[in-house]
Amino acid sequence: MTTLNWKPARSPERVPLEGKTVRLEPVDPARHAAQLFAAARGADSIWDYLAYGPFASQEAFTHWLEDRASSNDPLFFAVVDRADDVARGMASFMRMAPEHGVIEIGHIWFAPALQRTRQATEAIYLMSRHAFDDLGNRRLEWKTDSLNEASRRAADRFGFTFEGIFRQHMVIKDRNRDTAPQPV
Repeated sequence: MTTLNWKPARSPERVPLEGKTVRLEPVDPARHAAQLFAAARGADSIWDYLAYGPFASQEAFTHWLEDRASSNDPLFFAVVDRADDVARGMASFMRMAPEHGVIEIGHIWFAPALQRTRQATEAIYLMSRHAFDDLGNRRLEWKTDSLNEASRRAADRFGFTFEGIFRQHMVIKDRNRDTAPQPV
């Protein structure tokens, strides 16, 4: 048996993660709600595989975002484009198990203007680098609805490895969700 001489990871804090093209800011409804609602408007398909959304009004979205802003797990970040200082998506650290060095990136949704861009790539890179280099995790997970081909392709592109299917893992929007875990 091999010993790891490993120390538990640290939990993420509400601090911005700075990149060249994006900044990940801890979600602040006063700053981000209107921008995020506008970014998602007319793109209802971004909510297809999430347990929430689309939202009927900015007020409903803001109330939802206020609940997310007070959460530590998941810990939500707005993805802010540095070119114009506008939030165009969200992602979170979740299912944190510092004692095991495992953390997940989840609740990812990017407005169409952010999808498949350098900014989207950098957002995931910043979270990955923070999870490993700053917090000391051993494993970073990305779990997708098995039907969400776009998310699965994105995870592949970012270097996550498909591990199989968790059948009937959860119920989302009144249907069984099979989940495809893809760690790095």
